[in-house]
Order: sequence, then C-alpha cells, then structure tokens
Amino acid sequence: GSGGMVTKIMAARIAVAAGCHMAIASGRIDAPLTALEEGARATWFIAHQTPKAARKQWILGTLAPAGRITIDSGAARALREGKSLLPAGVIAVEGAFGRGDNVAIADEAGRELGRGLIAYGHEDARAILRRKTADIEAILGYRGRDVMIHRDDLALIAKS
Repeated sequence: GSGGMVTKIMAARIAVAAGCHMAIASGRIDAPLTALEEGARATWFIAHQTPKAARKQWILGTLAPAGRITIDSGAARALREGKSLLPAGVIAVEGAFGRGDNVAIADEAGRELGRGLIAYGHEDARAILRRKTADIEAILGYRGRDVMIHRDDLALIAKS
C-alpha cells in the first residue's frame, strides 16, 4: 500500500503476533503475490508460532476475563485431555458476561485452570449448568451450541 513504513511495521507486528507470516513487497508490479511466489524481492516477517497457538496465547494472556465458571473434576480431566467443556461439568457461573466473552475457568478448589471464550451469556450459562447437552433447547427455547466452551476457544494454564 501507500502507507508509511511505520504503519507497515505495525501491521507486521500484528500479523506475526497472530501466528501469520507477512511480506512487504512492491505493489506496483503485475500479480505481486505470484511474483512473491516466484522469488521477487521482499522483506519477510516470520511468525514463530502457529495461528492456533497465537490464538490460545491471546485468550490466556491478553483478554481480561469478564466472568468465572467453576467446573467439576471430571470436566477438568476432560479439558486436560483436549476436549471441549460441556454444560454438565459446570457447577457455578459468576459475573455478567455475554456470548463470546472471555471467562476464567476454575476447579472446585478455586484454582484457575485456564480461560476460554464462552458460547453462552451468563444468564443462559446459569440456566444450563449441570445439564446434559440434549436438554439445552428445552431449557433455553433455542438450539445453542453443544458445548459451553469449545476446545478451539480454550487455553489452559500449564501445570507447574
């Protein structure tokens, strides 16, 4: 583009933090992307993590939690095994948050296990906690997601 170099460097920082490689190249040639593939001159910014890892880092370290959910030991085990969080494993919901907000996830002893982007607002989350996925539609009056937090929207704190 025609923006200054400072703007381009700022864009590169954002891209790399999101796990994406980025190149600054001439846009004055025909088919600049094809030219890049064929080895045209460019300045490359290389990401050091995958987009998935960058997303998890963003969830865990950048977003402030809007609420907190407490889960039982079975749900905690399932999360450590890479599974999504089902409503049945949630035993308490604290705070006022909306669908898609970041929430802290704690075990029954109050230890924070991780954070995630929740699929339900606080009122609906409270209504379906401890309930089976099959019961969600009857309780809420609409068919929501099967999970409270999908594993792709979840970042666990590494055990020390």
